[in-house]
Amino acid sequence: MATLPGKRIESIDLLKGLVMVIMALDHTRDYFHSGAFLFDPTDPSATTLPIYFTRWITHYCAPAFSFLAGLSAFFVGKRKSIGELSGFLLKRGLWLVFIEMTVVNFAWYFDVQFRTPGFLVIWSLGISMLVLAALVYLPRKIILIFSCIMIFGHNLLDTVHFEGSIVWAMIHELTIFKLSESYQLYAYYPIIPWIAVMSLGYCFGPMYDQSFDSQKRKGILTTIGMAASILFVIVRGINVYGDPVKWTSYDTTVKTMMSFLNPAKYPPSLSYLLMTLGPSLLFLAYSENLKNGIAKFFSTFGRVPFFYYILHIYLIHGLAMVAAQLTGFGWHSMILNDWVTEIPSLKGFGFSLWFVYAVWAGVVVLLYPLCVKFDRYKSSHREKWWLSYL
Repeated sequence: MATLPGKRIESIDLLKGLVMVIMALDHTRDYFHSGAFLFDPTDPSATTLPIYFTRWITHYCAPAFSFLAGLSAFFVGKRKSIGELSGFLLKRGLWLVFIEMTVVNFAWYFDVQFRTPGFLVIWSLGISMLVLAALVYLPRKIILIFSCIMIFGHNLLDTVHFEGSIVWAMIHELTIFKLSESYQLYAYYPIIPWIAVMSLGYCFGPMYDQSFDSQKRKGILTTIGMAASILFVIVRGINVYGDPVKWTSYDTTVKTMMSFLNPAKYPPSLSYLLMTLGPSLLFLAYSENLKNGIAKFFSTFGRVPFFYYILHIYLIHGLAMVAAQLTGFGWHSMILNDWVTEIPSLKGFGFSLWFVYAVWAGVVVLLYPLCVKFDRYKSSHREKWWLSYL
């Protein structure tokens, strides 16, 4: 029987690190690409294929990371009782919500007045952990059923609207609230169905037990990954259910495919989750034995994702501030009271796509040695409980 050879599952670290690095590309594009201030990069009528791909590839990041966070929760639970796991998830979830509204919020805007708080991806992960803290008391089959019902059925809520309701926006509808003349709230990551993506990852945990046959695991992941990918094509192709944004035909095949491959992310539709989680499972199935230098490079980021996430936003925003100063916009133009691409005064700022990729590569290279050092510190100081929150 072939089993996992080491204590850490390298394919999980690899996928987590890969999506974290890809995520930085989208954030670099937001702050540096001239087109980001002018048009939606996924709009077939306005974009180009390279710009579209730069945005589209990052769709895989949030679903994969949320799923893997659930998988990681299962691993934590192997060393704890159910009560201890629930307590850990509760504290971890509250910590992430706090970090989102403070440290992360400041990183996006550099605004000491915090005029644009947002329920974004870290908030979503935190809330999902709070829900998972309760779900872990249930049998795993019940958690799996709950996850599948929410993922496959939540688009039934697409026509449900409660005008001006912050609570409903937090649950299932992207909304931007004007709180006052100067303050607004972004509710970009409603908790449904994100909480189900994390709980689904938790349900996959037993397949990564040391005693579980690796070929059987590969077969299961391949079957589910292929089924999800095929189901995406069917559901999206029928164009009736599974996404509030219907794809449309354009005058060229390329533009039509852009529309087809651009399901709704806020909140993630059934089509979106099938499109992203299917290939993610296939990647897990076929990357277990990758041991080369490239895999080691990306796995490093996957072992310290929270540390990397915080640093990369501050670094990208800081570099954008320098770029604004050097191009005549002034560093102060990057102290934001709205999302960076929504600032009217920044129209005309920015660079070509190749420059965006160069900055992205520079950010990743600069952060790599810091992540290596922090990873080593965490590995050699496992007795420090607070490291589990970083």
